Amino acid sequence: MRGKILVLSGALLAALTFGAQAAEIKGDPKAGEVVFTKCRQCHHIGLGATNFYGPVLNGVIGRPAGTVPGYNYSAANKHSGKVWDVPTLTSYLKQPQHDVPKTYMTFKGLTSEQDIANVIAYMSQFDRSGAKHAPTE
Repeated sequence: MRGKILVLSGALLAALTFGAQAAEIKGDPKAGEVVFTKCRQCHHIGLGATNFYGPVLNGVIGRPAGTVPGYNYSAANKHSGKVWDVPTLTSYLKQPQHDVPKTYMTFKGLTSEQDIANVIAYMSQFDRSGAKHAPTE
């Protein structure tokens, strides 16, 4: 019984954490899908997504950096201590190499705050399985 309570409390904590982070998401997921075409060169997202040049981005919100199974992360990314929430992703997407020096990600970053908010809104729709859920407002 105790194990079930721990599992339930863990699931509840995850739901509350994601719900709080979803409230922070201010972008337009449809516009974010267009911005994501820049990311798609290296990252996959959605049902059936796999690691590519970059790790799969399903369930990225709330995930610790450097933890997607089967992806060969830089030591800098694995040991960054980051958890991908809205503020952390916002900073990283502006200047990945500045935010995590020696990351393998060579993308220069997004310059528009609105593009960043939109792409985060788009990515936040996908859970770890790749299922797409309606954004919560």
